[in-house]
Order: sequence, then structure tokens, then C-alpha cells
Amino acid sequence: MSSDGPAIRDGESQLGFDPLERVDAQIRFIGRIRTPWSRGNCPKNVTRARETGEGARVELEPGFAEGLSGLAVGQGILLFYWMDQARRDLITQRPRHHDTARGTFALRSPNRVNLVSLAAVRITALDLVKGVIEIDAIDCFDGTPLVDIKPSAPAVDVPPNV
Repeated sequence: MSSDGPAIRDGESQLGFDPLERVDAQIRFIGRIRTPWSRGNCPKNVTRARETGEGARVELEPGFAEGLSGLAVGQGILLFYWMDQARRDLITQRPRHHDTARGTFALRSPNRVNLVSLAAVRITALDLVKGVIEIDAIDCFDGTPLVDIKPSAPAVDVPPNV
């Protein structure tokens, strides 16, 4: 199986099959995320993105703006987005900050079988007519497809201490 991505690091391994040979569902993108980021200058996570002071915005496709009613400036939301430029064929990866490889499902890497990513962000401005949400920061390339938006509910989103 060939890949357009970077070379595989020591300890990494690829899937022995193309995960797109079996498609189980369809996803409708509801908009795009607009950021100052592109390959080579994108922060590795939303914490690093916040440190830059660079905000971002979500632009919904026509017809979806009404779905924003009930959201408010200052509120936390969860953005689910499709890392369309990431690799899908790695089942183990070795991030630069780890000495050994780990399973893809044990990492927050954008490289995964299904390119779904998640960011917890804060609304800084909201245009309910145009379907635009300004957010504090995010760690994805400009134009990244948006899958879904959910309100943040810390009592539900954080596992209990056991």
C-alpha cells in the first residue's frame, strides 16, 4: 500500500489493507474551519494554538446557520472535524516526543484510520445569520472540513475520577 505522506519512522507500521475498501457510513461536511495554518506552520495541538494568540472561525454551509441558535459568546463547544490531509494507513506511530511507537488509538495524532479530530474551543463571536462562529484557537489547516458541533458539557465530557 503506498502513501503520499512522510516516511515511516522506526517502530511505526502500516495497515496491511486499505481502510477505504470497506466504507460503513457517509459523512456530510457542514462547513469549513478558517485558520492561519498550513502544512509547516500548524501548531501540534490546541494548547499550542492558543499560545500563538491566533483565533480562527467556523463558516457553516448555507442552510445550517439555524442550528447555531442557543449557542452564546463565551460558551465552550466541541468541534469535530475531518483532517483531510492526514494519513489513514498507520496503525502504530512514533511521535517525535516519544522514544517508542504507540498504537494509533493511544495517540491524539491526526493520522488515523478515520480522520476525525476533536477540539474543545470557546466562542469569541457569533453570527447566527451568516452561520459564522469565531473561536479562540484551533490546530488544523485552513479550509479543514467541519463534521459537527456540540456544546461542551464538562459534567458529561470528562470521565469521573475512579
